[in-house]
Amino acid sequence: MADVVGQLGSYAKEDVTFLLKDLSDISIEKSTEERERSIQSGTHYSEMLPIEYKPTDEYMQLFYASLEDSKQKVALAAGIVAEQIFARSGKNTVLCSLARAGTPIGVLIKRYIERKYHTSVPHYSISIIRDRGIDENALHYILNHHPNGAVAFIDGWTGKGAITKELIRSVERFNQQYDRGLSSELAVLADPGHCADIYGTKEDFLIPSACLNSTVSGLVSRTVLNEKWISPSDFHGAKYYRELLAEDVSNLYIETIAVQFSSIEKEAEHRAELLQQKREAPDWSGLASIQSIQKDFGISNTNLIKPGVGETTRVLLRRVPWKILIQPGSEEALQHILLLAEDRGVPVIEYENMSYSCCGLIRPAEKSL
Repeated sequence: MADVVGQLGSYAKEDVTFLLKDLSDISIEKSTEERERSIQSGTHYSEMLPIEYKPTDEYMQLFYASLEDSKQKVALAAGIVAEQIFARSGKNTVLCSLARAGTPIGVLIKRYIERKYHTSVPHYSISIIRDRGIDENALHYILNHHPNGAVAFIDGWTGKGAITKELIRSVERFNQQYDRGLSSELAVLADPGHCADIYGTKEDFLIPSACLNSTVSGLVSRTVLNEKWISPSDFHGAKYYRELLAEDVSNLYIETIAVQFSSIEKEAEHRAELLQQKREAPDWSGLASIQSIQKDFGISNTNLIKPGVGETTRVLLRRVPWKILIQPGSEEALQHILLLAEDRGVPVIEYENMSYSCCGLIRPAEKSL
């Protein structure tokens, strides 16, 4: 494997290093409907990419409004997570974001640590893919460059815990095979699925970076693992959408939240200390909600159930949604969900029997389009 990493994405190189193979010149996108048929007939989702959703002006205004409304809340959650990570490993910390939802969160955590502790810790973004595991070549790269580093895995939020489980399995396999001692603990801003070890909050709230795709994630696509383009010695792949530079809000998002750090620093430190003192193991209680939804709507495959604000947003942006479930009385906090559902003609149903504020159901292949 070549020990060379090129610049990818629109973040400053000081903020993050993407350990991803650049597939920008390859046409790999499929329409939402074509991709959905392929996935439900057995093709793995990581072998292709969705066409990037181009948000309307109305939707972008909603993004800016949600960023303004939640900037302090996101900053506080990022600070709480950063304090817990740094308390464990200090200057040996190596931040490792799970691309791509984890990347902006990792940048925020890195910025918080720099501001508060006057130290610059490394930050990488690597791929993990459900049912296929983490990019082991990327892990080897990190460990080779930081032999004494304490790797901290970071994502944006939890849904039903599929990636959490994948991380636990992948790291355990990696440690056994290569005689390593990596921790599989996952740090997230929001943990409504109750399955992360480190979190800023359990609340299922709108993290504005969930509203958009590449234009809030450094113009980097979802990660790709397709043997046509990825050899065993390669990192997993991704595209860099340079053509969207004019619409990129990735750095605006970071700067808007980072400027709040000075006002939340003391509270973040206090809350992190409390969480460290009363450490609670994940109880995976979100899975009970999934089981109820599966039974009530006759869904055979739980991969078609995407709980939480972040996952519901993703369903509406890049899958074929069937129904959207929302907690009664949560309409005001879910305006972007309602707008997207209206835009795509998807019915919205009030549903109380879940621990999440909303849930997206993907249309099963047997249901007529």
